[in-house]
Amino acid sequence: MKATSSYQQQGVGLYIVPTPIGNLEDMTYRAVRILQESDIVAAEDTRQTMKLFRHFSIETKLVSYHEHNKQTSGERLLADLEAGKQIALVSDAGMPGISDPGSDLIRQAIAADIPVIVLPGANAALTALVASGLSTERFLYYGFLPRKKKERREALEQLKYESGTLIFYEAPHRLKEMLQGIEEVLGDRQVTLARELTKRYEEYIRGSVSELRAWAAEDVRGEFVVLVEGSNEERPDAVIQDSDPLEQIRRYIEEGEKPNAALKRVAKERGLDRQELYLAFHEAD
Repeated sequence: MKATSSYQQQGVGLYIVPTPIGNLEDMTYRAVRILQESDIVAAEDTRQTMKLFRHFSIETKLVSYHEHNKQTSGERLLADLEAGKQIALVSDAGMPGISDPGSDLIRQAIAADIPVIVLPGANAALTALVASGLSTERFLYYGFLPRKKKERREALEQLKYESGTLIFYEAPHRLKEMLQGIEEVLGDRQVTLARELTKRYEEYIRGSVSELRAWAAEDVRGEFVVLVEGSNEERPDAVIQDSDPLEQIRRYIEEGEKPNAALKRVAKERGLDRQELYLAFHEAD
């Protein structure tokens, strides 16, 4: 167990600074001050951050920290932090550490007993959730679903009985396939699409999955937050250990899974030998 009082150590440590997700007026006074006062600002895309610097007259040293250089850049940043420098971390837009490599640097700083100070600010997921009209009492943020169809379906299967609102990010060129997967696995639930948040063409599209699939049939633009109504069904007692594993496989198949996928899932859930279960299932049929 370890407790840290990061706020009392202002002027040293790693500052997590959220930036606007579209509208520069959403930048806070404190965020501007921290960026101006820091020794170094680590940015996911320095070209994007330079636009912010020019707008707010920030002249702090800017270095890159992104998915492809996070190991080497992270080592240098940690060395600077341990030397007593104040470093601010920003992403392209929104809160660093959410669906970006900033989370790795944060974990490394915590492990090295370096204070981590997080500023509140813009976040696309929460902004979209509040405006969605869906339940805000319980929600699950997932981020980006897997790109491959099989892996995407498996991920959605794991979320099928989640009662809270589901929150995803998606690119416009993958939206149609994503909505198709949602309807196939989760059913025709209520969905809200939020795009271009805080920008000139901000828009919310609300309706059933089937309605939104028809809407997305044409070419769509903009980055999307996809919010899906939670399940109102209770998770079936399919994993009860004293039930017949073969019946459990058949139940998963009836719910839409392919036989091999259902067999693999039951073997994993019960800790059974997959080959033996395979033989038993096909002998029974």
